[in-house]
Amino acid sequence: MLGNILNVPAINVLETAMNASNLRQQVISNNIANVNTPNFKRKELVFESLLAKALYPTEKKSGLSLALTNEKHISLDQNNNSDAMSVSPMIRDDNSTTMRTDGNNVDPDIEMSGLAKNTLYYNALAREMNMHFTNLKSVITD
Repeated sequence: MLGNILNVPAINVLETAMNASNLRQQVISNNIANVNTPNFKRKELVFESLLAKALYPTEKKSGLSLALTNEKHISLDQNNNSDAMSVSPMIRDDNSTTMRTDGNNVDPDIEMSGLAKNTLYYNALAREMNMHFTNLKSVITD
């Protein structure tokens, strides 16, 4: 019974996004730690675009998005939830050109702004998760 209450697609997607944000924090920290390592190429985490493709695959095919015009219509997301829950973040190398003579392409300013952005993103996800559990607690106690 408890598993059915907590195994909600929204919670699963939020959990996956929070894990991806945690991994992004590690990737950015690794980039910052290697700012002076010769020939080090920065890495970046790709997740949000993969999640969007899993949640809304029809938008990418036709260029048009489908919209629900009535709340009683069948949700388009029902068939895509399993795809969204199976999305996992990818770490890829950024082999863009470097401005430095040692071959390193890490820019500390960009990495620090990415760190701040990721912190805000993680906090928003945590707030959303907390709101979901607060609503669930409210339903159970009332």
